[in-house]
Amino acid sequence: MSNNDQWRDKLSAEEYRVTRQAGTERPFSGSLLYESRSGTYQCKCCGAKLFDDSSKFDAGCGWPSFFAQTDDDNVGYRFDESHGMRRTEIYCKHCDAHLGHVFDDGPAPTGQRYCVNSVSLDFIPQD
Repeated sequence: MSNNDQWRDKLSAEEYRVTRQAGTERPFSGSLLYESRSGTYQCKCCGAKLFDDSSKFDAGCGWPSFFAQTDDDNVGYRFDESHGMRRTEIYCKHCDAHLGHVFDDGPAPTGQRYCVNSVSLDFIPQD
């Protein structure tokens, strides 16, 4: 079985389109956009820890936004010129899942806005 077949078996069609084919969910449609509980946001595909609730903020952009990744350093960066734009894609360093993009218009202390697709994340509430 190919790696693509394994991902197709594990993920929903939308999760596969976003995480394995660098798609984007519709703005304001994601289940984690308004999540406000304490907890951790992990990669939907492999479970790597990516973001904490302490860095989440409402950017008003339609996707969950964070001003920093966790200290685990599991988020990678690469240049993206798709759709006629010049952006920085963010992806999971462990399994190469597409997460979204990062922009330089976020709040202090980092000035970063990690704009992340809800379907690329699992939320693990703090006990």
